[in-house]
Formats: sequence, C-alpha cells, structure tokens
Amino acid sequence: MASVTDLRAGATYEEDGNIFEVISYEHIKMGRGSANIKLKVRNLRSGATMEKSFINGANVKAISLQKKELQYLYNNGEVVSFMDNESFEQFEIPVTSVAGYEFLKEGGPAIVRFFNDEPLALFLPPKVTLKVADTPPGVKGNSASNVYKDATLENGMKVRVPLFINNNDEVVVDTRDGSYTRRA
Repeated sequence: MASVTDLRAGATYEEDGNIFEVISYEHIKMGRGSANIKLKVRNLRSGATMEKSFINGANVKAISLQKKELQYLYNNGEVVSFMDNESFEQFEIPVTSVAGYEFLKEGGPAIVRFFNDEPLALFLPPKVTLKVADTPPGVKGNSASNVYKDATLENGMKVRVPLFINNNDEVVVDTRDGSYTRRA
C-alpha cells in the first residue's frame, strides 16, 4: 500500500480491479479539516480519463508495470497488434485503450507496458522522427511571420510544417500534442 500523497504524474496504482495511471496531481488544503488530494487519472484498460479525490491519509495499492520492446504490426480499426521478436507471440490491445499508436511506423519498434503478462499501454518517447510523404511546395513571398502548410507523414498522420519542408524530409514530431518540432 502506498499513500496517495506519494502519487505523482506517471505513477500507476490498482483500485477496484482497474489499473490507473496518474496524469496530474493536486494537493488542496482549505481552512480547517484535512487536505484533499485530487488526481486526474487514466484507466489503462478502458482508456477513459477521470478525476478522483482522496483524503490526505488514504492509501492505494501501488503497482509497477514492466516495459517490453515489441514490433508494431498493424491497426485494423478495433485492435492494435504487436509481436514479441524473441518468442513471436502476438499481442492485441483495443484501440480505445492505446493512446499514441498513430506515431508508430508499421514494422517499427514499440515499447509496451505490461501488468502480469497483460499488455496495457504504449510507452511513447516525447519526440519521434518521421518522413514527410506528401506536402505541397512552399511558396516564397509574404512571410513576415511563421507560415505553415499541411503535410502527410509516412504513417498517414497529418501535421503542419514550415514552408521550407519538402517531400522525403525527416521531421521531429512531439508525441504529446502531435505538433511539428524541428527538421531532423
């Protein structure tokens, strides 16, 4: 058991048979009485986010997730499939509970977090490098400020990039909000 005051963003715990990951933590102390801990959490099995409130002395069952590098195979609209390169065992995770799979390339590596041999969530680095598959040519001219154009990346994702980016250029994309960061 762990105190709720020890939970921070990224921590995982189990409650009522569900596994939650803490997104944000807020400690509130108002006047007399005990403090309240407000957590914004994501259910790793269903993908739902919710807010939970605890009193200061509450305890939860802290758990740790194991990370395993797998190969991303495909997404069929309902499940995302991965394969273990050592045992060739395939794992399927429902699309609703996997956030960020759109940043993966088919056949590329992916780090999946497991709890007791159950694949739960995808672990994404903060930034990924992807190749631009299609973008219109940049037009020189009225560019007193930053001007962006639409681009389609190799994995089908759409992102706004500066005018100087061309087809087959590699760009770095932020996985937290899906925005262009810089040219690779």
